[in-house]
This record gives sequence, C-alpha cells and structure tokens, in this order.
Amino acid sequence: MKYWIYILKSIDHDKTYVGFTNDLERRLVEHNSGKSTYTNKFKPWKLVYKEEAADRLKARKRERYFKSSAGRKKIKIILNYNLPT
Repeated sequence: MKYWIYILKSIDHDKTYVGFTNDLERRLVEHNSGKSTYTNKFKPWKLVYKEEAADRLKARKRERYFKSSAGRKKIKIILNYNLPT
C-alpha cells in the first residue's frame, strides 16, 4: 500500500500542517470538515505539497523530518516555490 506525505496551508491564517495518509482525498476532507482538533481552528486548508512513500514506516519518517528544524526550512522553500507571489 502506498502512502502520501502532505503539506497543507491554511487559506485564512499563516499556518501549515504536515501529515501522512494512505488516502489523501479523504484526509483533506477530514481536515476541512473539522475532524482534527488542530486543523479545525485554522480551516479551510489547501493542499500545497504531496509526495509518495512506499510504505507507512517511510511515510512516518519523512513526516518527522518535515516537523524537524531542517524540515521546516525545507517547507519554507517548498512554499515559496509552489505558491504564487
């Protein structure tokens, strides 16, 4: 089963969220419908980045990287590249 690591950007707030899932469409709907405590406060969300992982362990490891100091710097680079100015 393949997994996705994803980065969401709040449309109305200066917030990002990193997670992983095996069903990206379902997970985005859950974030925007308020099923997650943290993301409920800053909805609506849009998907700004995704990458595929071969398995759950690799996805979890990549998610942890994005939540680290080096990973947060990488997110800033990704956001500057993917979002219009």
